[in-house]
Amino acid sequence: MDDYLELNRANWNARVPVHVGSAFYDVEGFKAGRSPLRRFELDEVGDVSGRRLAHLQCHIGLDTLSWARLGAEVTGLDFSEAAVEQARALAAECGIPARFVTADVYDAVEALGETYDIVYTGVGALVWLPDIARWAETVAALLRPGGFLYLAEFHPFSDVLDDESGTTVTHDYFERGPHVWDEPHTYTDGAALTHTRTMQFRHGLGEIVTALAAAGLRMEFLHEHDHTLFRRYGTLVAGDGGYRLPYGAPRLPLMFSLRASAGSAPPPAGDLPPASSAPTA
Repeated sequence: MDDYLELNRANWNARVPVHVGSAFYDVEGFKAGRSPLRRFELDEVGDVSGRRLAHLQCHIGLDTLSWARLGAEVTGLDFSEAAVEQARALAAECGIPARFVTADVYDAVEALGETYDIVYTGVGALVWLPDIARWAETVAALLRPGGFLYLAEFHPFSDVLDDESGTTVTHDYFERGPHVWDEPHTYTDGAALTHTRTMQFRHGLGEIVTALAAAGLRMEFLHEHDHTLFRRYGTLVAGDGGYRLPYGAPRLPLMFSLRASAGSAPPPAGDLPPASSAPTA
């Protein structure tokens, strides 16, 4: 546990040049105007024009800068100096106003020194954090009254099933870790990494929601989605919005999204999609 931060930082620093050159991130497409934000994220977050948005664990800043293109005043934070340098370079090249800060997510309050209307966290972020309660407290401290957290993540249930078919329970849902992995490649196309070991942590859905409630945030919605961003199991097929199980097969929750607000100020009228109309793609 003591070295998880430096172990993971070295791995993510090594991923940066691989990711920048990968088809998965398609940096050239982003420069040409492509947005990596998922459709359900855009629908659930709503209009960000004129709002101050902090993106925690922002990596090379593509999602952060996409929110800026939609009118938000953005700040991105990441513990990888190499990723932050790349994010700054992209912002400058594209002429997008943005602030990027290098810091561990648990130090975000002191490192950023500001509060925000929206705290955004994208997919694949929470597995790198050992203490989800401390993360929730950090988020709450960054929010202005009436502001909200928006989190889109891979569903923790999807991690307990086998990789081949997604039908057999193979891993313990309640085993939080740490889990040490040694993998020569990142999740994108590209060259092998120079730092291959990582330490990750599993957090259940109940644990995440309870941590946010304990930090004083009010849950507005929690939506579960039947699709994901990559072929998590060999049986998944590509379709509109991502990868899902074949038509007719029993569906599984593969991703989830939630919004939780600080204080008592209500969200702007029309800014919250009703649960019954939550998009599935």
